[in-house]
Amino acid sequence: MSVNPEDPRVKRTRQLFVQAFNDLVEKKRNVYSISVHDITNQATINRTTFYAHFQDKYDFLEYWMTEKFQMTIRDRLPEETKCNADNLRILIQTIFDFLLRFQQCSTPGDKQFEAMFENAMHQDLHRFLLKRINEVDTKGFSQEKLEAMALVISWSIFGSALQWSRNPQDRSVETMFEEVIEVISVNLAPFWERTTS
Repeated sequence: MSVNPEDPRVKRTRQLFVQAFNDLVEKKRNVYSISVHDITNQATINRTTFYAHFQDKYDFLEYWMTEKFQMTIRDRLPEETKCNADNLRILIQTIFDFLLRFQQCSTPGDKQFEAMFENAMHQDLHRFLLKRINEVDTKGFSQEKLEAMALVISWSIFGSALQWSRNPQDRSVETMFEEVIEVISVNLAPFWERTTS
């Protein structure tokens, strides 16, 4: 990919592709049957431009899912949101809600993309947590420890929400959510105490 993702023109073009794809998903109700040709026609942008931005449909789909996931988190936790226990609860609830909707909207043909989408979501959650943890006073914590903390927390949240979203009838979201909060809060207690004082 030879484009600068920070260039405003690149952002606009990618947004056109994302909007075109969202419109197609609304019409077709699945991901697997939408081709690059469909996306470029809907966006009224040529295929050469598409391939200047994305290697292939899979690369685009990973970008699309990451954008969708980030937008959901930004809607509930804007950039200026502080890293604290209350906002951790909002983040966990957001992940549970997002993954449940993801499972409910997924069609049998879309199952082939599930692992790729889940990986994109988890990586983004990990980056989000690491960024937020690094924004608070982290004196006394090595960067390696902060990275390990973000990794463990992201897997705890994402793995629990993913497992629950696949069989939501097994336990109520409230029960699962409270158990996840309890486990993560216990492990984060020393960090919260240190960074909130």
